[in-house]
Amino acid sequence: MPLDRSISRCARSITTLINHKDKTKKSERTLAAIHRVGQAVSVAVGRFVAVGEAIAAENQELKNEMGQACFDARRAGDTIAQLTDMGSSLPTLSDGHVTLFSDRTGMVKAARLLLSSVTKVLVLADRIVIKQIITSRNKVLVTLDHLERVSTFQEFVQIFSQFGNEMVEFAHLTGDRQNDLKDEKKKARMAAARAVLEKCTMMLLTASKTCLRHPDCESAQINKDAVFHRMRCALEQVIEIVTEARGCGENKILPASIYNGIKEFKSSVECLRENMYSLSPQSVDSQLEVLVERTEDFTDSAYTSHEQRQAILGLCQLARQDTQQLVHAWNEAQSVHAKEATEDMEVGILKTCQRVSDLRRELHKVAISRASDLLKVHGEQLPLRALKASGAKGNLEAVSEYARKFTEQKEQLVETCRLLGHVSGTEPLEITCIHAEETFHVIGPQIISAAQTLALHPSSKIAKENLEVFCEAWESQLCDMALLLREINDVFEGRRGDKRPYLSLPRPGKHSANLKTAKAVKLDAEEQTSMAKLGLELRLLSSDVDAEVEKWDEQEHEIVRQSQSIASMAYNMYLFTRGEGLLKTTLDLFHQAEVLSEEGLQLCSSLRMFSTQPVDEEKSVVMTELEKLVALCQQLQMGARTPVQGKTATFQKVDSSIQTARGILTVVLSLLPFCNKLNRKYKSERSSLGSPHDWRERQDASMPVKEDSTLNSKNTNGFGVKSLEQHVTSLNLLESN
Repeated sequence: MPLDRSISRCARSITTLINHKDKTKKSERTLAAIHRVGQAVSVAVGRFVAVGEAIAAENQELKNEMGQACFDARRAGDTIAQLTDMGSSLPTLSDGHVTLFSDRTGMVKAARLLLSSVTKVLVLADRIVIKQIITSRNKVLVTLDHLERVSTFQEFVQIFSQFGNEMVEFAHLTGDRQNDLKDEKKKARMAAARAVLEKCTMMLLTASKTCLRHPDCESAQINKDAVFHRMRCALEQVIEIVTEARGCGENKILPASIYNGIKEFKSSVECLRENMYSLSPQSVDSQLEVLVERTEDFTDSAYTSHEQRQAILGLCQLARQDTQQLVHAWNEAQSVHAKEATEDMEVGILKTCQRVSDLRRELHKVAISRASDLLKVHGEQLPLRALKASGAKGNLEAVSEYARKFTEQKEQLVETCRLLGHVSGTEPLEITCIHAEETFHVIGPQIISAAQTLALHPSSKIAKENLEVFCEAWESQLCDMALLLREINDVFEGRRGDKRPYLSLPRPGKHSANLKTAKAVKLDAEEQTSMAKLGLELRLLSSDVDAEVEKWDEQEHEIVRQSQSIASMAYNMYLFTRGEGLLKTTLDLFHQAEVLSEEGLQLCSSLRMFSTQPVDEEKSVVMTELEKLVALCQQLQMGARTPVQGKTATFQKVDSSIQTARGILTVVLSLLPFCNKLNRKYKSERSSLGSPHDWRERQDASMPVKEDSTLNSKNTNGFGVKSLEQHVTSLNLLESN
């Protein structure tokens, strides 16, 4: 929120003023510093109040309250400025110091007034934002009800156009709210709810068209009803998060997971070192049994192999035995009134904690391997393709047969998402697993009902389009699951759950050509949607590059460092395709592409130096790929620097930049394992010969400096809904059977 950001520096400045050393003699330098801080507070408060007053002017019901709070904040800021305005008329002593009376009490009073008034402004502003979201949601719900009851195409077109505009407004409001949320669990829940709304908007369009075209088709009505129900649930979840309501579904959102159970159990056991009388042996036993009970989701699964099941049960039994030994040592220590944990207890604590860690590792291995195998199977999409083909041929019997096979695959995915939630490692990732589980559970039957409708009306273009939309949503969720799998693995292996923070936007003047000739614009919702697949490929490639560089023994190697930088910048470009991250406009994207090309050329220099070591055959492999990399980097650089005019040309430039970046990552990914192998080989040879030759010279000091920043706060102002107006104009209202 702008108010929140504008006051953060002010708070730090006030702290500096209040905590400055209370001396009667201060040097002119100290006085000047105090004066600057006081003026900084005054300026920050002025900006803060200006935003608050603008909000008050737009919201008459809170105008008086907000106005008074802004008045108090401005008065407090002016007081602080006056107290720090030392002037030039103060007496100066012979030692060069100035004597003054430090009104610490006045400063504290002013700071307290500022704190209370600023807090009130923030609270009032928050109330306004919440009211705006609720009002927007209510408008969407009313229009949704009208859409559900329409009976003619003409009426549907008119109302859907209105619905599209209202959904765009709701998307922007909830996107801003998601950015402002501090609680990571709420942020993950909001992202999940907004993802549902994004996908369901297109489904609602085609499902409604199909139902209007075939009003007597029961499967079409079932398909449509499911979409409307899911949209209403997602809208309610957004409001629950925004208003911090505690509905009956709160417990459903975060079921008991095994990783949480292990964390709590280990914490209880390790607490015995500090206070062996804080718990009872029975409570520790109970905690373990609850934990073992949760593993039944793994052991009771029909898809868990016999070997995996036996390994899990064996570790559970060993955990029970270790816990019993700990309890025995614990009881003995208590019987002799020991004041601290005995040596036997310490051994028991270590063994018990290690055993449950081994259990978690085994469960993680089972869940990840299951998910990986399923994604490979689903990559072929055989039942889904057969279902679509059978529907297009009007073969209801074949649709029923393939629907059973598809349902079985759906159940496997649902169960696997539940297992991934158990080992996710963080609550936001657990929420994402739950969202994936619910999505597969809901979309699966919707695909079947859409296929049944097409089988009943095989010549219907609308029914075919509807089935395609649901199949695309299914495939999109599979891609999301692949990303989720990587993130869970990263957390388990101790790598960052988020991508390495990296932003290298140019400094003023460095890339001034683009600044003067190009206009900064944002991709609209339709353009983001068309970029989604390309951006996802960029995301997967950047993850692959990160995984490959981690295999290098020398993490400070130039090739490693430059490859990581390229992957991180590519990840920024991926976030841009989703309307997230720190690249806000197309101009930001082009700047990032240009810096990526420069980093790529630096990598080419390192690779060229590296290629002086291999023999002819090995060198030819490196040089061949190196030529490709140089050409792609130069292409990206020239494209980024070439000015364009008009929306179509800008979009084509965005598409070209991302495709070229994808090509660069592909070449880098092919080079990394080969160079790593050669690096180990020649490092071993140099070591054995005792004549190291350092071909890893550092880059020239003239290399552009990159400015790092964090990607933790995402700017998701609008979810990737396609241009609803264009959907409406493209409605094929007169389609024949």
